[in-house]
Amino acid sequence: MQIGSKTLPVPILQGGMGVGVSMGGLAGAVAACGGMGTISTADAGYLEPDFFQNPAKANLRALTHEIQKAKELAKGVGLVAINAMVATQQFADAVKTAVSAGVDAVVSGAGLPLDLPALTKGSHTAIAPIVSSARAAKLILKTWDKKHQTTADFLVIEGCEAGGHLGFSFDALQDGVCQTLDEILPEVLSVVKPYEEQYQHPIPVFVAGGVYTGADMAHYMELGAAGVQLATRFITTYECDASQEYKNVYLEAKEGDVTLLHSPVGLPGRAIRTPLIEKLEQGLRVAPSRCVHCITGCKPQEIPFCITHALIEAVKGNREEGLFFSGSNVGKLNRMLHVHELMEELQKEWRAFA
Repeated sequence: MQIGSKTLPVPILQGGMGVGVSMGGLAGAVAACGGMGTISTADAGYLEPDFFQNPAKANLRALTHEIQKAKELAKGVGLVAINAMVATQQFADAVKTAVSAGVDAVVSGAGLPLDLPALTKGSHTAIAPIVSSARAAKLILKTWDKKHQTTADFLVIEGCEAGGHLGFSFDALQDGVCQTLDEILPEVLSVVKPYEEQYQHPIPVFVAGGVYTGADMAHYMELGAAGVQLATRFITTYECDASQEYKNVYLEAKEGDVTLLHSPVGLPGRAIRTPLIEKLEQGLRVAPSRCVHCITGCKPQEIPFCITHALIEAVKGNREEGLFFSGSNVGKLNRMLHVHELMEELQKEWRAFA
């Protein structure tokens, strides 16, 4: 499959997970199997010794290192991408740094990446927005065409069962009235089609959120998707960059442990219920002890908790203070796998149902 100027052998994307969950180790392992491995740019430098003194420099330094690590592990088989959230203060700098480091693709959500093409102009880096509706896809593609005279190299539709930050209203998620991937996909394909014709190249559309098996993959590809993106399933792989304590939280989670929360990013999120979530549900506030200026428009004196602190504590395995973002299928996770085993399992199931 063609993704911009590059070839993706296997139509499986590994979704970006921050802080520190999907870094060079996981992304490189996925790419080595022919998929697209994705590094999250969210506070990528959290382990750097100067992170709290100079988070901006630490993040960009670490991002460069992680991309290089992933590319080395990939050995030119698959592709290495970054996931850059529009809502982060370092969005532009992170994208530019990744392009300089030779990243193959930039996938961007948590906001509308209307100016993303300007940040990758002149490079061979593919660009893709994450959308949750045909309306968002139409707005982004129209803006990229009119303002930047270009279009997307691929798109990712993130449905309402995804983990992390979600592109739906809290009430719609809570009431279960969101459009399904089965409904969103054909609408987005219709939006994409004229731009494929205008720019004379395919714009593959991948679906994410609630995708768990190769059978799911076959279903969505039959409906017109080019492939799928999974994130939560990659957490319980040995190559995932998080601690084993972090992975154990997912292995032990049951279906009823998944809940919704209001994130300081300004979007609803889906996560595993932990002591932090329980405090927030009781209306309690966990005041930030320090700020690394991660989110645009964040007001540390007002937010209910610091998302950077919560995600860093999570990746270390701190169940008391950590925020463990998760997709809706986390209750199905029951064993550790190597990335190559998971990739083989997904492809075998996909071909059996295709």
